[in-house]
Amino acid sequence: MLSSKSLCGQFSRIIGGQPGFAGGKCVSTINLNQIKATILGERFRVTSSFSFESFNKGTGRALCLGRAAFLEKEVNLFIAAIRNQGIKVTSVRNEWLFERPRLIYINIEAVDRPLVFARKVRRALDAIH
Repeated sequence: MLSSKSLCGQFSRIIGGQPGFAGGKCVSTINLNQIKATILGERFRVTSSFSFESFNKGTGRALCLGRAAFLEKEVNLFIAAIRNQGIKVTSVRNEWLFERPRLIYINIEAVDRPLVFARKVRRALDAIH
């Protein structure tokens, strides 16, 4: 059986993010440096994060979540790719006023094996690039 730290590291490597733990859950954060975003004229760092928590050792499944930022033109491609893999889209929204370019945030969720979820997310992210 993998340790939580090892599983989190593998999860993050698959997604392409930086691993960490917050509130007892594994969080993988992707810095979207290619998006040069500003709010009210000031530069800010755009990130997406994916996590898993409440890992069940018996089933190997966990609550897997994501909050990802996209340019408007990427939203429909990501939603289609993520839904085609059985992951629920729980919200589509913007978070900021006066940001440039306009960013849309998508939240996703599934109960799945963390590494399986990570591979699905990676495929969906690759579908838009």
